[in-house]
Amino acid sequence: MIDTGGACDAQERLVAERRLALGEDHPETLTAMLDLADRLWAQGRLIAARQLEEKVVEGRRRQLGEQHAETLRAINNLAGTIAAQGDFAGAHELLEFVIATVVREFGEEHPDSIRAMSNLAAILWQGGDRAEAYALQQQVVELGRLVFGEDDEATHTAAAILAAMEQEAGC
Repeated sequence: MIDTGGACDAQERLVAERRLALGEDHPETLTAMLDLADRLWAQGRLIAARQLEEKVVEGRRRQLGEQHAETLRAINNLAGTIAAQGDFAGAHELLEFVIATVVREFGEEHPDSIRAMSNLAAILWQGGDRAEAYALQQQVVELGRLVFGEDDEATHTAAAILAAMEQEAGC
C-alpha cells in the first residue's frame, strides 16, 4: 500500500474499495488511482503521486498493452510528475517514448502527440535546452492550428507558452 498520509481519505477509500471489488488492474480501479494521484500532486505530495502513477502505468501495460492510448497517457502523466521532482532526464526519456509511439500508432496530428510534444518542450526548457524547446513549441503551435484551429483554447495556450519563451529568452 502506498502511504498517502491521509491526504485524501475519501479518494483513498474509493481506491481500496475498487481494488477489493474489481481488482488492481481493473480500469475503474486504475482511474480512481489516477484521480488520487492528481489530488496528491496538487497538494505537493509528489512521491506518493509518483508511486500511484507508476502502478497505473504498470496496470495499463498489463491490461491494455504498451501502445494503447490510455497506457501512453499514463506514461505522459508520470513524466510530468518525474519532471516536477527535478528529474528532467527521466521525464525526457519517457516523453520521447510516448511521442515516438503515439506518432507511429496514431500520427503526428493526434491530440496525444501534440500534448506530449508540448510537455517535452516544457521539460526541455526547464532543463536548459532552450533552442530545442523553442523549436518543438513552434511545432506544437503549428500542429495546434492545423488540428484544433486558430480559435481553440489549446492553440491559444500553446501560442502563449511560445510567446513566454520568446519573452524569457529576450527575443
